Amino acid sequence: MGLFDFLSEKVKGKGTKIVLPEGNDIRVLGAAIRLKDDNMLEPIVVGIKEEILKLAEENSLDASKLTILNPNDYEGFDELLNAFVERRKGKIDEEGAKKLLLEDPNYFGTLLVFTGKADGLVSGATRSTGDTVRPALQIIKMQEGLSKTSGVMIMAKDEEQLVFTDVAITIAPTSEDLAENAIVSAKTARQFNIDPKIAMLSFSTKGSAASDEVTKVAKATEIAKEKAPDLLLDGEMQFDAAYVPSVGQSKAPGSPVAGHANVFVFPTLEAGNIGYKIAQRLGGYEAVGPILQGLNSPVNDLSRGCNEEDVYKLSLITAAQALID
Repeated sequence: MGLFDFLSEKVKGKGTKIVLPEGNDIRVLGAAIRLKDDNMLEPIVVGIKEEILKLAEENSLDASKLTILNPNDYEGFDELLNAFVERRKGKIDEEGAKKLLLEDPNYFGTLLVFTGKADGLVSGATRSTGDTVRPALQIIKMQEGLSKTSGVMIMAKDEEQLVFTDVAITIAPTSEDLAENAIVSAKTARQFNIDPKIAMLSFSTKGSAASDEVTKVAKATEIAKEKAPDLLLDGEMQFDAAYVPSVGQSKAPGSPVAGHANVFVFPTLEAGNIGYKIAQRLGGYEAVGPILQGLNSPVNDLSRGCNEEDVYKLSLITAAQALID
């Protein structure tokens, strides 16, 4: 079963509520209508109802069945406002919180998730990753015991599914960051029916090169193995050694991961971001995400280059996360 057949089966008919704050974008609106019509989840679209209905009509779509919330006339606004001020514990006053809730649909949507009015949020079609992540970190916050969120991309091609991380958040991760990312990514992989085999990537395989960058990844591997000894995890390792069985056998004989990895922990953000886009654009893999890991409720970030199908599928992922959590 392919990843999205698995996800569709898991979420269909469950009524999971996912906020889509960018209701005035036709890609988001089209996906919301399909998600509702397919009975996959209950999309909550944020925006001015008249404008959204007009956009749908102009594109020969029917948005009449959608739940559309406008912060300016939302009847539960005061509840969200009070929750926002209390959650920020003196870091924002009521006036500042009201301004953000009225002007920034990501804050409004994130408060809907935090207060239990919705189960998750998908944003980023028209705004930066920071615009999606910032409200989530301030309001939903990290799970206990985790220090940083990270962005995972699910790479799908035919029946194959791979996990690439971190592709979106931490520019220069430490060894501790990489180890935590590897452990959390294993959990993410399992959520989507992927049995994790984790490669800690580098330009070196098992000491074939020496530098501070290599040492960082080798140390991260040691930390991860110590914290999660049951994981199939190895490194440091070049991508070909991690992915190609014959190369893995040659460069890292005896490794439990070499040649068979399906979760790839990149040593820096630039490597992860470039790597997934090469696989997507040249390798023909479908890239879905980034999926933000480690938050108390699922909030996920679209690429601004996304299409309607990307919005649809990331919404399915977010609904599945909410059901699993």
